[in-house]
Amino acid sequence: MNAVENQAAGLTGNPLATVDLATEYREAGVAEVLDGLDRELVGLVPVKRRVREIAALLLVDRARRKIGLATEPPSLHMSFTGNPGTGKTTVALRIAQILQRLGYVRRGHVVAVTRDDLVGQYIGHTAPKTKEVLKRAMGGVLFIDEAYYLYRPENEKDYGQEAIEILLQVMENQRDDLVVVLAGYADRMERFFGSNPGLKSRIAHHIDFPDYTDGELADIAEKMLAQWNYRFDAGARHAFDEYIARRRAKPHFANARSVRNALDRMRLRQALRLFEAGATVDAAMLTTLTETDVRASSHFHRPERTTEAPAIAPADEFDSERAADRIDY
Repeated sequence: MNAVENQAAGLTGNPLATVDLATEYREAGVAEVLDGLDRELVGLVPVKRRVREIAALLLVDRARRKIGLATEPPSLHMSFTGNPGTGKTTVALRIAQILQRLGYVRRGHVVAVTRDDLVGQYIGHTAPKTKEVLKRAMGGVLFIDEAYYLYRPENEKDYGQEAIEILLQVMENQRDDLVVVLAGYADRMERFFGSNPGLKSRIAHHIDFPDYTDGELADIAEKMLAQWNYRFDAGARHAFDEYIARRRAKPHFANARSVRNALDRMRLRQALRLFEAGATVDAAMLTTLTETDVRASSHFHRPERTTEAPAIAPADEFDSERAADRIDY
């Protein structure tokens, strides 16, 4: 196709110019980020594929611009849906790195917030709070967890809608300097978008995060322990597999977050066991979790409730932030 034919077809740029995508991929450091994501997160194959697709889109878009092809910058605002503890924040961090390395954001940082960081409690309070958060997030990614709590139609005096309107304006007018990720449970996010079509229309990428399988959670546990210089003995590993099955059936299960909470508790039990034994310890004793440390969990001893009873212990009523975590023990 000659220059006249290119112009007639609506094409611009230099038809003889080329871009080596493999070199671009390597020199931009995108391969390093994606490899890190594979190492850091167990499973989540469909999520990793979507991240790779987004990286490819950005790489090709950059190649088009280098050659001089007219191009519309891709819309990059995203929605992450799934249960807690499925890696949403980690993926947001990796996406921010990809965006920064390919030149789509300046800084590549992530500002993670919830409703409380954006919405005020009285007239005139919400706008300054929301704008301050947006100012901190500029040049990077704003990650809003449980975004549906911004919208509370049952409360006429709620100021969440004001925060949403400010977000909408910034998502449209400053999309070349900020990427917004809205996260939360899938069903609640769907209702949230249904009530706020302006937000939904600005979200280009919807990524669903599946729950981890029992085997993946066991692998996650062993990776965490290795990072902390601990390990399961054979009996502990078998008991932990059983723990996962029991814990998943109970309320407030949070995937990798619940695994971490449980491991923290097991380390406490191991420390108390060694302390009370009063014996000389070596490196193997200090780094090994035993079956006893695992099976001391209340999930191996708590009787099934046959009558209506509180899902949490009375002590938790005074520490609501810890209630969901304590059930992992």
